[in-house]
Amino acid sequence: MPRGPVDSSRIPRFAGPATFARLPRLSEVGQAEVAVVGVPFDTGVSYRPGARFGPAAVREASRLLRPYHPELDVSPFEHVQVADAGDIACNPFNIEEAVETIADAASELLAGGAKPVTIGGDHTIALPLLRAISRVHGPVALLHFDAHLDTWDTYFGAAYTHGTPFRRAVEEGIVDTEALSHVGIRGPLYGRRDLEEDRRLGFGILTSRDVMRRGVDEVVDVLRQRVGERPLYVSIDIDVLDPAHAPGTGTPEAGGLTSRELLEILRGLAGCNLVGADVVEVAPAYDHAEITSIAASHVAYDLVSLMALREKP
Repeated sequence: MPRGPVDSSRIPRFAGPATFARLPRLSEVGQAEVAVVGVPFDTGVSYRPGARFGPAAVREASRLLRPYHPELDVSPFEHVQVADAGDIACNPFNIEEAVETIADAASELLAGGAKPVTIGGDHTIALPLLRAISRVHGPVALLHFDAHLDTWDTYFGAAYTHGTPFRRAVEEGIVDTEALSHVGIRGPLYGRRDLEEDRRLGFGILTSRDVMRRGVDEVVDVLRQRVGERPLYVSIDIDVLDPAHAPGTGTPEAGGLTSRELLEILRGLAGCNLVGADVVEVAPAYDHAEITSIAASHVAYDLVSLMALREKP
């Protein structure tokens, strides 16, 4: 029988340690099917720093999450053991070393039978997470929710930054180029070449405007057709949301998705073979009333619920 969250009718939500959704630590249960893990790393950012404090902020905002998901009709903490695996501590002064540390730590979680739902941290961390996932599943389908493409080549000559992880992932052959999609892209680019190079890498794009004009159901249909039954990794930069819904992030862009649209798209992926996910770029220093952290905690909860739903009898 899985061990669930602390009973909020017996211990107030504002009391006790802020594990994700008040779940047990991985060390307390020994093994879990889903592990929520933090990566407090933001050395790869190109503008505002502060996402290193994202995992703590998201955990704090997750105190109000409840154990039953009515839209998906699943009680995720009853069907599988979900645990908080703490943080992956990595070198904040050496990006290459940090990338290796993150990949190795994620591989350990996977070797223990856990699917990782990772809270960042900046988007640099998606690359080592994908490396670890691909060691188990081979090249995976990727759904990337973001205002930005994150397929640029380098910044100031650096190959590993929060704007380059998915170019590196394609170059390394760890993602399935027949099943790559961006969702929520918007805002100015450096030039038309950005889009041309992105298409050459194999990505399809559903812009924020597409979501607004075509609607959630059509967007979900397009994504499901592209993913099929492949092992799927979902990477979510919280700046896919409009700054009205996520002000606390490093590179905000006007005209984004609402939190409702993002959650509904995720719920439309029910039944897909989700093998790993991340929620990144929460920078609480720029947040107001925990708006961004609350949105990110609900996104992470939906990702956990999707994983549990696939295991539901």
